[in-house]
Amino acid sequence: MENYTLVIMAAGIGSRFGQGIKQLTSFGPSGEIIMDYSIHDAKEAGFNKVVFVIRRSMFDDFRRVIGDRVSAQIETAYAFQEIDDLPEGFSVPEGRAKPWGTGQAILCCRSLIHEPFAVINADDYYGKEAPLFNGQIQSIGPRY
Repeated sequence: MENYTLVIMAAGIGSRFGQGIKQLTSFGPSGEIIMDYSIHDAKEAGFNKVVFVIRRSMFDDFRRVIGDRVSAQIETAYAFQEIDDLPEGFSVPEGRAKPWGTGQAILCCRSLIHEPFAVINADDYYGKEAPLFNGQIQSIGPRY
């Protein structure tokens, strides 16, 4: 069986959201969060691992709200997006406090992913019709 990993970027600060952690806010009829729907679709499409990219300060809340529940259904790992986790030769500019964004979030997963993977945002729902989840996972990136 082929292995596929879904990387869920959830380290955003959510400064425009207001109170709470937007990635962990429930809205579904039984308290589901957006990631619940995305992980469900990914499992149906053949993904068998999820890597959550989060800030270390979110870990306890994140694990309590979704991580422990998801890990009972699918292999689960955490990558921590640290501002100083940069390629050799790069440094953090003085005064920088925010995470670097998508590229650096994926870089933080480098020791956890050894198979084809796809990346989604924790606070977006792509739907089952997205090429990512509708049986086209064989087209995901090269193997390394």
